[in-house]
Amino acid sequence: MNDATPLEETPAVDIACPVLAEGRAATAPLICFSHLRWDFVLQRPQHLIGRFAAQGRRVLFWEEAIPTTHHLPYLEFHAFEGTSVQSVRPRVPDRWSPEDQERALPGLLDQMLGLTGIERPVLWFYTPMMWPIARHVDAAAVVYDCMDELSAFRFAPPDLVSREAQLIEAADVVFTGGWSIWEAKRDRHDNIHALPSSVDAPHFAQARGGLPEPADQAGIARPRLGYYGVIDERLDLGLIRDMAAARPDWHIVMVGPVAKLSPGDLPQAANIHWLGQKSYGELPAYLAGWDVALMPFAINEATRFISPTKTPEYLAGGRQVVSTPVRDVVRHYGATSAVRIAGDAGGFIAACEAALAANGADAEWRGEADRMLATQSWDTTFHHMSRLVNEAARSRAAGPAPSDRFPAPGIRRGARKYDVTVCGAGFAGAVLAERLAEASGKRVLVVDRRDHVAGNAYDHLDEAGILVHRYGPHIFHTNSDEVVRYLSRFTAWRPYEHRVLAQVGDRRVPMPINRTTLNALYGLDMSTDAEAAAFLARLAEPVAEIRTARDVVVNAVGTRLYETFFQGYTRKQWGLDPSQLDKSVTARVPTRTSDDDRYFTDSFQAMPREGFTRMFERMLDHPNIDLALGVDFHELPAQDRGALTVYTGPIDAYFGHRFGPLPYRSLQFRHETVDRRRFQEVAVVNYPAEDVAWTRITEYKHLTGQVHPRTSITYEIPSDEGEPYYPIPRPENQALFKRYEALADAEPDVIFAGRLGSYRYYNMDQVVGQALSVHRRMAERMAAGGSAGTMAAQDC
Repeated sequence: MNDATPLEETPAVDIACPVLAEGRAATAPLICFSHLRWDFVLQRPQHLIGRFAAQGRRVLFWEEAIPTTHHLPYLEFHAFEGTSVQSVRPRVPDRWSPEDQERALPGLLDQMLGLTGIERPVLWFYTPMMWPIARHVDAAAVVYDCMDELSAFRFAPPDLVSREAQLIEAADVVFTGGWSIWEAKRDRHDNIHALPSSVDAPHFAQARGGLPEPADQAGIARPRLGYYGVIDERLDLGLIRDMAAARPDWHIVMVGPVAKLSPGDLPQAANIHWLGQKSYGELPAYLAGWDVALMPFAINEATRFISPTKTPEYLAGGRQVVSTPVRDVVRHYGATSAVRIAGDAGGFIAACEAALAANGADAEWRGEADRMLATQSWDTTFHHMSRLVNEAARSRAAGPAPSDRFPAPGIRRGARKYDVTVCGAGFAGAVLAERLAEASGKRVLVVDRRDHVAGNAYDHLDEAGILVHRYGPHIFHTNSDEVVRYLSRFTAWRPYEHRVLAQVGDRRVPMPINRTTLNALYGLDMSTDAEAAAFLARLAEPVAEIRTARDVVVNAVGTRLYETFFQGYTRKQWGLDPSQLDKSVTARVPTRTSDDDRYFTDSFQAMPREGFTRMFERMLDHPNIDLALGVDFHELPAQDRGALTVYTGPIDAYFGHRFGPLPYRSLQFRHETVDRRRFQEVAVVNYPAEDVAWTRITEYKHLTGQVHPRTSITYEIPSDEGEPYYPIPRPENQALFKRYEALADAEPDVIFAGRLGSYRYYNMDQVVGQALSVHRRMAERMAAGGSAGTMAAQDC
């Protein structure tokens, strides 16, 4: 909640705001649709929308309709001293039903746009209930600033939830007034940002200097414990009553307008003082006269997601704060010595006593509070918002990106003799080609039977303009500084930490198994690593000799978790029971006792900012490198073969499957685009149940950070047929590989590298590291006077 700060007259917003972007995006008129009147209380809308007006935009503030006895609807325009914002107040016949209003208000908005000459405005909404009024307007951008969970408030309209869903779907950018509400809605939009309400610290810091006492507070005895803000169902009135009764020597000062409550709802006592609504400018004077500042919120649905602005305002005024355990207050201020949290009347009273005592002690807590407040100015929040709004407007104006933003480079073949022929334009082939060309000065031909570079990491824009991975998700992570330094020559990075959920029955839980997973499955409330470790130890079923994938899991977590997460998934993925697979299969997936829900824990986790394909294109864009795409290496003319071959295809294919094919598991992909911004909470959701054909669903916008009104997903369905993806880890398969490896050792002018050339399941960074290591040894050999072409395969 960006709880209301009472005012009687809106003050000027006097701020120097540089234009954050050039062009129409930064100057488009802004129409704000709000359930709060501009001149009722000063809170988040006034602070932020007022700054947009001060920046030079034309700003209109559309308010809720007011009934009138006139037989026709019309608009009132209200100007206010100190700001160029104009409020627009629709007046509608008092006989009209809500349905009548909804039919007429879009027409009134169109009249206003015609009369004012406004075209393509930014539409900014504080309430989803007004979305139907403006959804037909050609907007520069649609913004939803969700400052409160309005559906939880008393007298909330029954269709507010459905209206919000429509607004979120249409919005170009969504803001939330706190972190808790962001967590609740973050899965519903691809461009949502938590921007908690801020503080005008200099304004409230006036309370530290001692201001003249307001007349209606001057006669109230001390100690005084005060609250200001809207007085409604979000306050724990019973707590106020109980505190006043328990400590009749304390005087509780309540400042603010009463909303949605009757006078009889307010507790009455000689030491409770209801002073009514005050202006924003008066608040520091009231705050200066308090000994402790209160936030006696009820803990209910209406306060579940609030993020009270008065917390930083009270601290800026130099007052100790006592609050009930509002989630965002606990999260951000619970460890602050100036803020005390208590959940019941007894604890609240004790916390007030401690706060009163702290007033006479060392005031080091004020310095701590000031350091926190230094990053919470309205100016900072506004600049961040303004940038995001301008970006959204520019993105909408640009329209959808072309579907072939990353075209295949085509075939580039020169009439020259090559030193090296590289089979495969994936990680192993591309890295070795670049190193041989750039560092060793070799002339290189890269051959790939596909019509694109990047191998299985290939990404491209689909028909909807969404960046997708054609061959399933590729998430980059590594602990190797060398690999990061090398790839960073060809790409900038977008930080990304991968998270995976597993669909277990009707719930989704983190995977790998962690403490959160265990709590959800077993109905527990474990809060420490030690508790989770002890619980897992009780579940574990020790296996004397760990040989198979099943043994690994059962030994660690027991049969139930094995069957829930691993048995079905592994059977689908490999076409074999885990008891038939090498232990390495499940050893790759850890079990944690913490609540760390990241899939990987590597020191570097990020995605190429422009995608993998663009990174590969830059890597292979070298005057010494030619590309032959859509060409089978085995059909390559002799004149295109260099003295040295780097082979990254299947090692058995190189030798014509002389001993029979090496077994691989493949995948079939079902790509879909859906007409919604978000499909699932995270990039990947696993489906371990055997009665579901696919093993996982990937939503790519989580990986790429792309903002788009639609989203694309991929179902992965394991198969025995198709491209070779995963070497099947069984002893007999490894023995077969060893026979091919012996043939490779006898090929002095061929280097076998990469997953397929090594018949190993390498991560991307491991392939890059292997390729860099191979080239380094080649370079050392050439520097010593040898020939790179004499390098044996085992040197890989």
